Amino acid sequence: MANNSTTTPKPQQKPVMPQQEQKQPQPQPQLMDQILATHSPDGRKVDVKPLLQLTEEILQRSITTNLGGAPIYALDEKTQQEKFVGKLETLSNTINKIACEISYGCSVGDDAHSTTMALFKTMSSYSWDAKMVLGLAAFSVTYGEFLLMAEFYSTHPLAKSIALLKQLPDTLEYSESLKPRFESLKSLIKAMIDVTKCVVHFEELPPDQRLSLVEAQANPVVVYWIIRRDIFVAVYWIIRSVIACASEIIGLIGLANEYIPSKTKAGELSSLTHKVINIHDHLKEVFPNCCQHIDEKVEINEEKQEEAYLTLVGLFKTIHIDNMKILKALIYAKNDLQPLLEGFAKKQVGIDVLRRKNVLLLISDLDISQEELSFLEQMYKESRDQPTRLESQYEVVWLPVVDRNFLLTQEKQKEFDRLQSRMPWYSVHHPSLIDPAVIKYIQDVWHFNKKPILVVLDPQGRFANPNALHMMWIWGSLAFPFTSMREEALWREETWRLELLVDGIDPKILNWITEDKFICLYGGEDIDWIRKFTSAARAVAMTAHIPFEMVYVGKRNPRDRVRGNINIITKGKLSHCWPDLTSIWFFWKRLESMWYSKMQQGKIIENDHIMEEIMTMLTFDVSEQGWALISKGSSNMAKAKGDMILSCFQQYDQWKEVVGEKGFMQAVNDHLQKLQTQHL
Repeated sequence: MANNSTTTPKPQQKPVMPQQEQKQPQPQPQLMDQILATHSPDGRKVDVKPLLQLTEEILQRSITTNLGGAPIYALDEKTQQEKFVGKLETLSNTINKIACEISYGCSVGDDAHSTTMALFKTMSSYSWDAKMVLGLAAFSVTYGEFLLMAEFYSTHPLAKSIALLKQLPDTLEYSESLKPRFESLKSLIKAMIDVTKCVVHFEELPPDQRLSLVEAQANPVVVYWIIRRDIFVAVYWIIRSVIACASEIIGLIGLANEYIPSKTKAGELSSLTHKVINIHDHLKEVFPNCCQHIDEKVEINEEKQEEAYLTLVGLFKTIHIDNMKILKALIYAKNDLQPLLEGFAKKQVGIDVLRRKNVLLLISDLDISQEELSFLEQMYKESRDQPTRLESQYEVVWLPVVDRNFLLTQEKQKEFDRLQSRMPWYSVHHPSLIDPAVIKYIQDVWHFNKKPILVVLDPQGRFANPNALHMMWIWGSLAFPFTSMREEALWREETWRLELLVDGIDPKILNWITEDKFICLYGGEDIDWIRKFTSAARAVAMTAHIPFEMVYVGKRNPRDRVRGNINIITKGKLSHCWPDLTSIWFFWKRLESMWYSKMQQGKIIENDHIMEEIMTMLTFDVSEQGWALISKGSSNMAKAKGDMILSCFQQYDQWKEVVGEKGFMQAVNDHLQKLQTQHL
């Protein structure tokens, strides 16, 4: 290219090391802090490649177009395809907003840095590579419009009118004298495209391939952070250069009858070009042959992943003397590091600590609820307090399944660290250790889909249960060894009884059962119904001279309304209630787990009484109104929705005479049956 900035020699240093002096232009630390302070990604993943391709088409053609000279050819057909249009539709408003902000900042004379930082704030929710591409796209619209008018003003009436308003005819009179400035502009545009493509290609790499670029360094984590910092710097100077280019174009508009230089300082375009070329040379050294690195490895990696997946399938079909082969294939197959973090001591250990043990693989993403985590912590710590018990002979290992595109973002890393620090059991030291083939197996064969599961492997590594979480919620350590056979055996011993509903949640209820009291569980969010029902129930109990206790169990996914009800019930002494929302959450979680456990066993409502009762309870909770279940002892029960059970108690005078003959529970059920018949 004619611009002498292209002859700038490339830096001679090798890939960046922490202790090496860097030649890349760097903003001051305070400026770096300003840049990072504007970055607030919302997790959305933008496919920048179609936009970059379209932007490059526009800018590349501008590079090969002379002002008022050769025609701008039609874009390639691929950029006209519907898939491009669909992907770009969602970004068009953002691009337009950025273009307007650039035009305004340049028109009113704002300094380039202030305008750059304003654009960073506008693009705060986007990834770093998306910021670069969006900035270039916004400039390409402004530049493309300018060149179109410059080309067609003499032949097209509409273009001529618009060009007249913008005073472009006068600008074109100086086309020969402006040629050096356009050459500088084109050189800078080419350098910006090169840097942007380099960063986009790097961001496309899966995290494990990004790590492979630095894993040979003495301190790969530090080196990786330096690379990230280099990218932040590159983004800053690309946006800064976009503003300089836009300022140059806007400065050409409205020249009137005399040549007025742009507000861009003399030599700034040349200086920026030199700076951006140096950034590109530096990035090429930091992650060498990035594009080639992707192209060569994608096909090889796909073949390796398919081979690893089939190997895993084969391992689970093979009999082993212990669980080591299976666990190494699932967690980390190499012997070059200790892949597990021990929960209590927080030190790295090898997979051998799990040899010939029952292993429970807790598989989740980073969105595991605090309630679930707290319950598992409590149960696990109890098992460690009594290590000689048969029920304590198991180990838990957390396998974090994380979107590999977000593995190393600061936000995700902090969330991973926070969860890992809470866990008293073993966990995979870092999510990147889990092979993509393992994640595919977990999703395809074990049907993991965001919700946590607890896969059980026996001491020989055999698959013993696709999800033991349901067993743990229902029976706790009694479910050991957490196999599907044990789950089936426990259900054979169960009946529909109050202990099954509340076991382990509230000792008072178990005491009331022993004391042969009448016990009422009720729920819902309607505080008016709650007041009416508890008042009617107490009146009936007093009249019938029966020991009657009530417990408010709220609603699934309890929120502020349930919390407010608890306060009202407690202050008004309307009934007994659980003071914390965790107990309410656990009550409903156990009910849901009973349903899923039965489903996992292949049961259906039509031939399973417990499943039918569970379904009724879960249906009650869906209703807007309240509900109640009344029990005498363990298994003698009556239940109904809010309006029905309230009417039953309010009409006590109609059935009180039969209480002595039939007993209270039978009389309640008979009157409920009568009301239901009338309702039909």
